[in-house]
Amino acid sequence: MAAPKKEENAIFRIPPYYYIHVLDQNTNVTKIEIGPQTYIRQDNQRVTLGPEKMVVVPPRHYCVIENPVCRDKDNKIIVDNLGQIKLQHADQEIRLTQDPFPLYPGEVLKQPVTALKVVPANSALRIRAILDFEDENGEKRTAGDEWLFEGPGTYIPRKECVVEETIRATVIGPNQAIRLRARKECTDRDSNDRVTGEEWLVKKTGAYLPGAYEEVVDVVNAYVLTEKKALHMRALRTFKDDFGVVRKNGEEWLITMKDTETHIPNVYEEVVGVVNITTLNNRQYCVILDPVDVHGKPQLGQKKLVKGERSFFLMPGEKLEKGIQNVYIMGEDEGLILRANETFTDGDTIRSPGDRWMIRGPKEYVPPVEVEVVLKRQAIPLDENEGIYVRDIKTGKVRAIQGETYMINQDEELWAKELPPTVEALLSIDPVADRSERKSEGSPKVRDKTRVVSYRVPHNAAVQIYDYKEKKARVIFGPELVMLGPDEQFTQLSLSGGKPKKPNVIKSLCLLLGPDFCTDIIVVETADHARLSLQLSYNWHFECGDRSPTEAAKLFSVPDFTGDSCKAIASRVRGAVAQVQFDDFHKNSAKIIRASVFGLDANGKVKDKFHFPQNNLVITSIDIQSVEPVDQRTRDALQKSVQLAIEITTNSQEAAARHEAERLEQEAKGRLERQKITDEAEAEKARKELLELQANSAAVESTGQAKAEAQSRAEAARIEGEAAVEQARLKSMATKIEAESELERLTRAREAELKYVSEQNKMELEKVNEMSTIEITKFKEMVGAIGANTLLAMATAGPDMQVRMLQALGLKSTLITDGSSPINLFNTASGLIGGLVPAKRRRDPDDDDTE
Repeated sequence: MAAPKKEENAIFRIPPYYYIHVLDQNTNVTKIEIGPQTYIRQDNQRVTLGPEKMVVVPPRHYCVIENPVCRDKDNKIIVDNLGQIKLQHADQEIRLTQDPFPLYPGEVLKQPVTALKVVPANSALRIRAILDFEDENGEKRTAGDEWLFEGPGTYIPRKECVVEETIRATVIGPNQAIRLRARKECTDRDSNDRVTGEEWLVKKTGAYLPGAYEEVVDVVNAYVLTEKKALHMRALRTFKDDFGVVRKNGEEWLITMKDTETHIPNVYEEVVGVVNITTLNNRQYCVILDPVDVHGKPQLGQKKLVKGERSFFLMPGEKLEKGIQNVYIMGEDEGLILRANETFTDGDTIRSPGDRWMIRGPKEYVPPVEVEVVLKRQAIPLDENEGIYVRDIKTGKVRAIQGETYMINQDEELWAKELPPTVEALLSIDPVADRSERKSEGSPKVRDKTRVVSYRVPHNAAVQIYDYKEKKARVIFGPELVMLGPDEQFTQLSLSGGKPKKPNVIKSLCLLLGPDFCTDIIVVETADHARLSLQLSYNWHFECGDRSPTEAAKLFSVPDFTGDSCKAIASRVRGAVAQVQFDDFHKNSAKIIRASVFGLDANGKVKDKFHFPQNNLVITSIDIQSVEPVDQRTRDALQKSVQLAIEITTNSQEAAARHEAERLEQEAKGRLERQKITDEAEAEKARKELLELQANSAAVESTGQAKAEAQSRAEAARIEGEAAVEQARLKSMATKIEAESELERLTRAREAELKYVSEQNKMELEKVNEMSTIEITKFKEMVGAIGANTLLAMATAGPDMQVRMLQALGLKSTLITDGSSPINLFNTASGLIGGLVPAKRRRDPDDDDTE
């Protein structure tokens, strides 16, 4: 709605620095009117723009004009034949600080007034050319070229280029570097040609501004190396490192503190890891696999022995075979079994692969790389009652070694002797303990199977041992220590036990010869069919007088002697009881049972023993512990009679006990009365002694206080006098010490001063002597260096030169005059010719000529 209002107004007042665009509708040409003025619009004209304020570009600002007007050399606007302003279509113009200017018809303010970009120090603008042009320095730029505008400075934009980004410098600190990559072929700041994708390091400390075709990949920190750390490096491609060494692709090496204190990895280096130093003391060694030679080449498959004391780094590819090992230190009772892994010379002996040998102490041993330590042996000290089983690994023979300190050699090994589980359990139980404790259910102790099996045969016992190799048995009587050979085993006894007897209850290795007893319960029936349960106890022992092998073997001929003997006795007892009535048996049970077991002699008396000839077992006596009827009615009747007899006996014992108690009570009362009288007399006597002691104590207390005060005053006076004397003595000692210390100080000061002066004089004398000696030596060396002939030549150089000069002129005689006195040569010539001239001319004193 504003446009029609403007059209209705034909007068336009244009303020200063304002403008309008006027379209001539007849010619269709737009012109510009600039204020200050009052413009009257014609009918064929129309104001298309304005009044608009001119574009004002303050200092350090710019703007971009699109489709700028064309100007000639004199900076005047070019107008075509139709009167229309000529424009540079699709072009741009950057205008800097200037007077306010209007936008001509067709011009567009593409970018408003903007402050110029200020580039600070350590920063730059990366600029890319979008059109070919030539800059102020005469350098030609091609579209696509990139370059940097480095600060500090103010960037003046151009229409031919655009600002891609702002680059800030990267600060490189000490022990740092930046890793750069070339985005395009270029030349870096050190004038080195770089290809696309190439990477390099810049280590110079300070701020670094990357070039136009450079990009910062990373900031690399240096690795600080110490005496205990090194860097394990790997080459990513073939290159020459910082130390001037050509590294092949994939090569690995170490960098230690000997090479450099800090190291920044190159772009073609990769830090595999940090290697710690390996330190060996004088009691350690190690074996390095695949060692590196002096040229840094790995020797694959080889080994290298390193002994301490030494510190070193493991090179790439090297590794320790078994880590750091301790030197084998062997005592007198120790040894090592060694095995050769390859052929080598051990002193004067050639060892082949697989050879085994043993070395013995005392010594220190470090195995070479060709030797493997199979086992460390230690001598086994054996008492007379100890032993071990040793097996020869070559022949397989097993032997027992006893009663000596023995070390197993390289061809032997300890052999484990296996025993049945029951025997193992019985070996861990005391053989003389109660038989109930020696049952097979007992938990056995752990036995060292390589030790010789020993068994302590108790007193009056026997053990049978069978040798399966020799097919022989031997019987050992106690007390004795039995030690089994490699092929020997114990004969195990399985005896009956319990009441009544049950088979295989007691298991034992030794046979107790007695005397001992066993108890059994048997059921018998009398002639009148009364069934009784008898508990009998038998005393028994074995008879082995001469203990010959034949007699000793009889002891073990019956496996279960307790079961067999109890069965035999029970059968005899049942037969005898079945022939008598209950009343007769109740009255004569002992005689009937003993007669049935032991039998009767010719005189009708009971014998003393019952002998088993198979194993020489002898039953010496029988004790009837209890006789109980099996029938309940018989048991009740018997119990009533027994109770009546017990009641009568109890009443008589009760009356006797009551009479005895009354008598003892009367005697106790009499003793009590007498003791009471005696105690009262003793009390009165003690009271009398107490009163005497109280009186003496009061007297002592009254006199003691006065005596103590007098003694304290005397002691105080004595102490005060002694303190005064001691104080005077200490003062005199202090005065004496001060005087002596002052005297000693003065004495030492004088001595130090005298010593200083004497040393100073001595040093001066030595200095003068040294200077004279130096001068003399200098003169001698100069004369010696020049030489006597040279000195003579220097001394006679003048006369000799004159003589040689005269000889060169060919003069036979010479006359030297000063030139002021003429010489009469006519007379001289005549004299020479006539021979009248004397041989010696007398010299006139007034004549200055000299011949």
